[in-house]
Amino acid sequence: MADVKTVFIDGEAGTTGLQIRERLAGETAIRVLSIAADKRKDATARRALMGAADLVVLCLPDDAAKEAVALAGELGADAPKIVDASTAHRVAPGWVYGFAERDGEQADKIRSAKRVANPGCYPTGAIALLHPLVKAGLVPADFPVTVNAVSGYSGGGKAMIETYEPVRTAPNFELYALSLEHKHVPELMANTGLTRRPIFVPSVGNFRQGMLVSIPLHMDLLPGKPDVAKIETALQRHYAGSRTVRVIEGAAASLTRLEPEELNGSDDLELFVFGRPSHPHAVLVARLDNLGKGAAGAAVQNIKLMLGVD
Repeated sequence: MADVKTVFIDGEAGTTGLQIRERLAGETAIRVLSIAADKRKDATARRALMGAADLVVLCLPDDAAKEAVALAGELGADAPKIVDASTAHRVAPGWVYGFAERDGEQADKIRSAKRVANPGCYPTGAIALLHPLVKAGLVPADFPVTVNAVSGYSGGGKAMIETYEPVRTAPNFELYALSLEHKHVPELMANTGLTRRPIFVPSVGNFRQGMLVSIPLHMDLLPGKPDVAKIETALQRHYAGSRTVRVIEGAAASLTRLEPEELNGSDDLELFVFGRPSHPHAVLVARLDNLGKGAAGAAVQNIKLMLGVD
């Protein structure tokens, strides 16, 4: 069919690549082009598929992603659109950030973009919680923020997965990136509006996928000393009409615990605001599948927007 769009996943054998391919399998308006296993590192073969594709998805390590962008650039006017699932271009000039719900105009920016950087899983949750509040003036841009998060081990890529499967050698739970130099922090700041560097503490647990991102707030230190209802209302207004991002109304009154695997297999993102009137505190929580809205789900959403099949 003449209106079928073609996609080449460069790095389709990896975790994210396989998830994207699986999600695209049922899309009649998109056909996935595959490369022979023995040609995956063959620049000539890869460039030929890039030239045949309407869009290329990069599921590669950062340096390899940069090389792939240069390879696609050799095609000049015939270069395909690109969605980069690595961290290489998330704050790079000329790239559009691929979180469609970030702002009202973000989806349109993605639709018209030639190059889109897919968000990281941890930043997706933190940005979803913080950006609307910074934009609304409820959280000052220079406010000291701490972002705590736990992910299933699939978010750590091939090396981490191998410490859990098939025989686990990794601990049941661990904090990491305690040098406080995690590569997601610049992306997080650029897309929340924060000007003060947040403290970001990621962790990984003995489960394959699923994620919780939590942000504690001292509400009495915020302008106007907002309550839980005001924070929740600001989030609801920002995401009104969204098909993937949901603010769970009244979570503070109905829930006392959350587990990270509830949304596994979906591309949804849930936001919660916890607190009680007797304390000037709140805990904001985002729940998502780190392989869904945190990776492949977001990539497919961006692919559809860029190819006009959304």
